[in-house]
Amino acid sequence: MERISIYPHSASLFAAISASVFVVIGVLGNLITILALIMCPKIRGHATTAFVLSLCISDLLFCSLSLPLTAVRFFQEKWTFGDTLCKIFPVIFYGNVAVSLLSMVGITLNRYILIGCHSLYVRIYKTKYIIAQLIFVWSISFMLLLPAILGIWGEMGLDEATFSCTILKKDGKSIKKTLFIIGFVLPCLVIIVSYSCIYITVLRQKKTMRNHRQFDVLTKEQIFYDRKCREDNRLTLMMVTIFVCFLVCFLPLMLANVVDDERNTSYPWLHIIASVMAWASSVINPIIYAASNRNYRSAYRKLLANLRFWTDTRSSVRSKTFHHSKNSKDISGTSKNTPIIQGVKMNNIKQDYQN
Repeated sequence: MERISIYPHSASLFAAISASVFVVIGVLGNLITILALIMCPKIRGHATTAFVLSLCISDLLFCSLSLPLTAVRFFQEKWTFGDTLCKIFPVIFYGNVAVSLLSMVGITLNRYILIGCHSLYVRIYKTKYIIAQLIFVWSISFMLLLPAILGIWGEMGLDEATFSCTILKKDGKSIKKTLFIIGFVLPCLVIIVSYSCIYITVLRQKKTMRNHRQFDVLTKEQIFYDRKCREDNRLTLMMVTIFVCFLVCFLPLMLANVVDDERNTSYPWLHIIASVMAWASSVINPIIYAASNRNYRSAYRKLLANLRFWTDTRSSVRSKTFHHSKNSKDISGTSKNTPIIQGVKMNNIKQDYQN
């Protein structure tokens, strides 16, 4: 059978290997991040964490569902999973992109209300309202694809030339450009405007605090508030970094899909590189968390320490219990573990006091 793919074999191989590497790194990184945030009480209680978890779950689904299928199709240079899965694949892909962006919008609005409209924060970010926002994020992300799913405006199907399951034209029409505007451009504009407002607000607060320090002696409450502001600013900076990286990763692919017809392009390697950059966006967030925020680094360390403690305890508990059972009662086994538990509690108390 004659090969009709527009991609050189070397480009397909590069894409397949990249997707395979991202599957391993992305699944491990996002899974560890989810567990670390859930198991850390200090971070778990923040409203921002709910949207960060939404972002992580979206990235985890992308790495565990979309990328393995992508790796196989680039290795084989054809789609071999049938028509039904071919219609589901673009729903997962585009839906996850929308969830990621809308989760970032949720994070951005959360940061702005915390810093710029602090009096409204407690009323808006109650548990039931956070859950409602997350349901909205996930439902609207996939509802945007309904016209293409139902075949009303474009359709889901296989593009033979690129062996990709995507949104195809139907009757000469496709929803791709509209999705690009509603699902990508508008959320990006909201995020950019919100972070600009946050930046202006932070500058004003810093100026007010500097003027206040010139005339008054700082109280304990003011010192605590100053420390809290610095922590909020660090978290905001981390979220800005995540958004910028997402934009850098996904913008080339979005522009390539909307502006340049992939089947008639003279630069297939550019489309492959743009795709690989888009896949990388689901992998880099855990690295950003660990590199830019000490609270997230602490959560990672606690999780890894707990995992080591669990494996060490399981491997040694039987031998210790058997060794001491002849000369001591069962209570002696628990007394040996007591200092460890007390030490962990003291560390937690000390950390909470410091923060």
